[in-house]
Amino acid sequence: MKIFDTLTAIVTFINDNILWGIPMVLIILGTGIFMTVRTRCLQVRKFKVSLTTTIVPTVKSIFRKEKHTHKNGEKSISQFEAFSAAISGTVGTGNIVGVAGAMISGGPGAVFWMWVSAFFGMVTNYSENVLGLYYRKKDEDGNFSGGPMHYIEKGLGWKPLAKFFALCCTLAAVGMSMVQVNSISGTVQNVAPGNDSLVAWIVGIAVALITALIVIGGIQRIGKVASTIVPFMALFFIIFAFVVIFMNVTAVPAAFALIFKCAFSFKAFAGGLFGHMIMVAMRYGFARGIFSNEAGLGSSVIAHSASDTREPVKQGLWGVFEVFLDTFVICTLTAVSILSTCIKTGKYDLTDIANNGDLTKAVISSFAFSENLGIFGTLSYTIILPLFAFTTIIAWSYYGKKSAEYLFSKKAKVASMVFSVIFVLLIVVGAVTSSDFVWSLDDMFNALMAIPNLIGVIGLSGVVLKITKNYFDRRKGLDVEPMLSYYPELNEEFKNELSGKDDD
Repeated sequence: MKIFDTLTAIVTFINDNILWGIPMVLIILGTGIFMTVRTRCLQVRKFKVSLTTTIVPTVKSIFRKEKHTHKNGEKSISQFEAFSAAISGTVGTGNIVGVAGAMISGGPGAVFWMWVSAFFGMVTNYSENVLGLYYRKKDEDGNFSGGPMHYIEKGLGWKPLAKFFALCCTLAAVGMSMVQVNSISGTVQNVAPGNDSLVAWIVGIAVALITALIVIGGIQRIGKVASTIVPFMALFFIIFAFVVIFMNVTAVPAAFALIFKCAFSFKAFAGGLFGHMIMVAMRYGFARGIFSNEAGLGSSVIAHSASDTREPVKQGLWGVFEVFLDTFVICTLTAVSILSTCIKTGKYDLTDIANNGDLTKAVISSFAFSENLGIFGTLSYTIILPLFAFTTIIAWSYYGKKSAEYLFSKKAKVASMVFSVIFVLLIVVGAVTSSDFVWSLDDMFNALMAIPNLIGVIGLSGVVLKITKNYFDRRKGLDVEPMLSYYPELNEEFKNELSGKDDD
């Protein structure tokens, strides 16, 4: 096994110092800043529009018990289902464990720098989604396929780079299944009495079977499951976080004060950026598969591209809200609940980084739950983490499946079936192994995904601007030709469907 230890050390060094080091952080942040300048701070100017065209009408439709109807027999999903499928891959263990890791490595000020990173990530995610929908294809069965591989190939004309992205995404998806089920297995083993090995096998087989049933149903079933679990999962966590914060309400002002006070020290700055990268991609650590809003990776675009909306900008605005919910809401609640508990109890001085070397993300991430709610909090934490991890598994099963189909386009159905079988089988393997090598490789493939995707976003930034201007010009009542699809026949089809009606 020494060879695996050596390979793990090599890959980890590459990840920490090259692929997921400061240069990659600056590239991702730089792309966000570049797109923010080019779109004239769209995430601020159009934030209200983002809410009024995404989550607000969706909530209203739920209360009215409106059912989603498919257009022209398509195997598409609603905008909310696409959003749920995408966010199920982003709202995961990173929203709890990743925040804890960021504060351990950089102090409370790390949270401020995560906000800064997410602010620019909102427009990066918007741009990815706009491009994803504009360059997506529809096959003869009515399935939409989109993602960075499509806009890199058609928009930039660089098919080898598109193939490279798809390959890395396929491999990252397989690794993700192993990574996340290992997190589930570890969490269950901590509370379930008996033989850990047996528990791991049971967890692996159970998760594999449930995943298989969902994956077989394609994006429609994934969308339905995600749109059911994700709102419950997020609401469950948000309620518990507010309960913890309320129990420590007198310490909340001090918690926010610490965040801002510590934000501008060099240590906090470095730790904050490191923490954000833990949240954006897979990082070597507790769950080994933690990442936050994925803005810059391009993975969630694949789910968004399955939406039945005809307007790329509308799904792009869902991307803005996705990053806002993921980081500014859920990650902030995590940070404040942990910090307020630390201040109130006097335990774990996270500002004293030098003397907190023995602290682990596992200890800090569960601390607020167990300290304030006792055994009930511990059990709640045990439920929340597996839910977060499982929804990540089903989201990435779709990302990998669509990437495999792109790689083997002439035999797409066979590729899809083979990938699904391998994906499900390796879930069982992931539950019973703790291979650092697999986790480190997954980190690497995520980093390698980001590079071609960011090239695509920057190279096609002009297209994003044109589509955005086109949409808002039409909202103003200007008579301009809609930019709905890269393909003339699809653009005409979508245009005829809209016919002056709202794209719902």
